[in-house]
Amino acid sequence: MTTFASGTTASNPEKDGLTRDALTVLQPGFPGTTAPDWLLRRLGEGLASVGLFGRNIASAEQLSSLTAQLRAERDDVLVAIDEEGGDVTRLEVRTGSSFPGNHALGAVDDVDLTRAVAHELGRRLAACGVNLNWAPSADVNSNPSNPVIGVRSFGADPELVARHTAAYVTGLQAAGVAACTKHFPGHGDTAVDSHHALPRIDAESSVLERRELLPFRAAIAAGTRAVMSAHILVPTLDPDHPATLSPHILTDLLRGRLGYDGLIVTDAIEMQAIAATYGIERGSVIAIAAGADALCVGGGLADDETVRRLRDALVSAVRAGELPEERLAEAAERVRGLARWAASASAFASDEGVAPAPDVTRVDIGLVAARRALTVTGAEGFTPLTEPPYVALLTPVANIAVGDETPWGAGVELTRLLPGTEMGSFAGEAAGDEVLEAAGARRVVVVVRDEHRHPWMAAALDTVLAARPDTVVVEMGIPQASPRGALHIATHGAARVCGRAAAEVLAGA
Repeated sequence: MTTFASGTTASNPEKDGLTRDALTVLQPGFPGTTAPDWLLRRLGEGLASVGLFGRNIASAEQLSSLTAQLRAERDDVLVAIDEEGGDVTRLEVRTGSSFPGNHALGAVDDVDLTRAVAHELGRRLAACGVNLNWAPSADVNSNPSNPVIGVRSFGADPELVARHTAAYVTGLQAAGVAACTKHFPGHGDTAVDSHHALPRIDAESSVLERRELLPFRAAIAAGTRAVMSAHILVPTLDPDHPATLSPHILTDLLRGRLGYDGLIVTDAIEMQAIAATYGIERGSVIAIAAGADALCVGGGLADDETVRRLRDALVSAVRAGELPEERLAEAAERVRGLARWAASASAFASDEGVAPAPDVTRVDIGLVAARRALTVTGAEGFTPLTEPPYVALLTPVANIAVGDETPWGAGVELTRLLPGTEMGSFAGEAAGDEVLEAAGARRVVVVVRDEHRHPWMAAALDTVLAARPDTVVVEMGIPQASPRGALHIATHGAARVCGRAAAEVLAGA
């Protein structure tokens, strides 16, 4: 075992000092459900963090074995994950999450519930050996057409987002898992997904102050241990560089004006908003120079060659005078500092003040929250279904953050309550007619996701409702469109528990 909790170095002089610091600031991913040899070797050379994605997780038991394998090489390693709950889940990527996401929690607007849900999520992560969660999203979803945030946000009201962000940070960290509040300075008012291109927010500083920055101030006050930067251009703050690469935003604003002294980690450096313009090597150097302390990489690039390229780019930049050595050393020490906190936090994790109410068990806290998040329109004239219906999913293209591996909808849960339920997935201009043909004489339940963003989806609903006015509509995205159908259920998210809560209403369970 090689331990570097206090920043000491191994005996190999070729891997000491500068090169070690360059490895320390990386948070790479990897393929498979066991750690590859190259990753274990890099941990011995100074790598201090590892990022996990859905591809790395098959079960809680397997995940525990994986994190134990990593800690056998370096016992203070930061094991990070992108586990927001709701639509963005890695722990339950193949089944759907046991927890509703931020938008559902915001719809309930009970900070004690948000704190309890985050604590239980953190407890499950900690039990599997994960100690850093790239969550919560503190973005204010002020643009309802946002293609990448949406239900990942607590809502469109900055004060609501602020209080629930703080509650989430408190609950997660009480379980011994570091929170990483994202995406600074706020990704909510964008119409472009930074996975694909560089979004731009044209807002005056006064608007940014009372809207985007309010939740981050709350997170900092709550003690968030990490903040993730956004790959967005905010000309009011820096007309030339996206936030991840901006000293004005990371150092002057976040460190200076907001007084934040914890870890700053970038969003995935291989996202096109950075990679397409700067390249990952140059982008990484500029990010560290601007004030970032850790570089997330591995959602798309997950191999030893990427780690070597970024390590060498940082070392070369220091030797060429493009990156101050003391800035890299400071960044590496912040990573080690978070590792020390995580090691101590796990020993003192507590549920004091964040446990579920006495009548709610830990196991069902997510379902309780999902039930409370439902908004049901038309219930006064609705008779619960007694015969198995046809469930039609109008399926949009999934954004990269959510992915297309995770099932969603209410069909599986309705099948459990009404055996014989059939279902299908539809998209495109002919979707409405195809739904009617597939459903036959069965009662139709149409499940949509952000109807307001997809004209073809709205047109399909028009077609189905014109022919079958007794159709039930379940909206599992942002309920921006007007409720319609014989019954309309807004779940405020597409987690598995949201589908179950909707199915219970439909079947009168």
